[in-house]
Amino acid sequence: MRDSLLHRPVNDYDIATEASWEESERALAAAGFAVHRTGTPHGTVTASIDGNALEVTTFRSDGAYSDGRHPDSVTFVRSIEEDLARRDFTINALAYHPTRGLLDSWGGLQDVEDGLIRAVGDPVKRFREDFLRIARGCRFASQLGFAIEPETLQAMKACKMGLLRIASERVTHELDGLLLGEHVHDALMETVDVLVAVLPEVAACRGFEQRTPYHIYDVWEHTAWVVQNSPATRLNRWAALLHDIGKPGACFFEGDRMHFYGHPRLSVILASDALRRFSLAPSFVDRVLTLVRMHDVQIAATPKSVKRALADMGGDTELFQALIYLKRADALAQSELGEPRLELADELQVVLDAVIANGDAFTLKQLDVSGRDLMAIGIAEGPAVGHALNQCLDAVIEGRVRNERAQLLEFAQSLETAPQ
Repeated sequence: MRDSLLHRPVNDYDIATEASWEESERALAAAGFAVHRTGTPHGTVTASIDGNALEVTTFRSDGAYSDGRHPDSVTFVRSIEEDLARRDFTINALAYHPTRGLLDSWGGLQDVEDGLIRAVGDPVKRFREDFLRIARGCRFASQLGFAIEPETLQAMKACKMGLLRIASERVTHELDGLLLGEHVHDALMETVDVLVAVLPEVAACRGFEQRTPYHIYDVWEHTAWVVQNSPATRLNRWAALLHDIGKPGACFFEGDRMHFYGHPRLSVILASDALRRFSLAPSFVDRVLTLVRMHDVQIAATPKSVKRALADMGGDTELFQALIYLKRADALAQSELGEPRLELADELQVVLDAVIANGDAFTLKQLDVSGRDLMAIGIAEGPAVGHALNQCLDAVIEGRVRNERAQLLEFAQSLETAPQ
């Protein structure tokens, strides 16, 4: 209902009814739907037809939430008003009937119009029932661009430690949604005092000034703008979120001016600890950490430098593209002195596109010779072959040798092949 009122795409519809799940199952089956018993203890069945699915749930009232996530019991009721009273936020406590129209028991329509996220009833009670609602509120702020009603936000802060009782995959899902939101900068700024419960590493960034000519924001607002300016992909947004978390620890003063030398190394350490608490694939974590490590590395906009950087990144062109995006977003969140860095990011993009289009080699796999070829010309099997291949790749990247079999074999024969 909320998304319909906001003219946003509606991906699923939930139907609430006074009918029992058994009655719903019979009626839906008779109408030609395939029916699946997806949550009958809570009165829910899922109907599907032509690839479309509908959740149909009996009106219910929830019992106590002893685990801070799921009700210990549910009571089926006969009133939609009682059912709406158990919802998390007023904007989600709206119901529509094709002949009776809109039912708004909690002022959700006004909150939609005002762009406000407000808990249904007592916010502390709502969040203690299900602590995941706190993270959902943060996500909604980012996705919808709504502000959080002050009493609701205060309750989120007061109850935030309950998020530590929630399964990591559920928290990760909500953080993903927050980071990918269209209004992520505003949401990060508003909810940082909530997010520190699951991301304590960012606490030091909040309000930490950057007294350098390159910066106009504190570390946290700079971070929020970098996230906002990054493409809405999980890789780019997670890397943007964590790229500078080492700055407070790396900071030192020279007169009135701050320096942050070596902060990417400290950011990698802190980001590594943070990422491994969430349900993220190890390969994804490694790619995020690579971006954090390299976000401040100076890469000249030349084919040689770009190919060397690509080699350092395992030949992952998508990862290098993400690095360019991160560098661009970082420059956009700086003072006007960051303009040359922004221009450099654009130049790196041009060079990367040319390197890819030209089919230039920047990994061992792309060389026109293999280890077997080198052994065939007399290079001893073992470390000497690997050393020779790396020398060949260096020569190709440097432009001293073309990536052609005959030239590479001739070059390899001229090498001192003992491993260094």
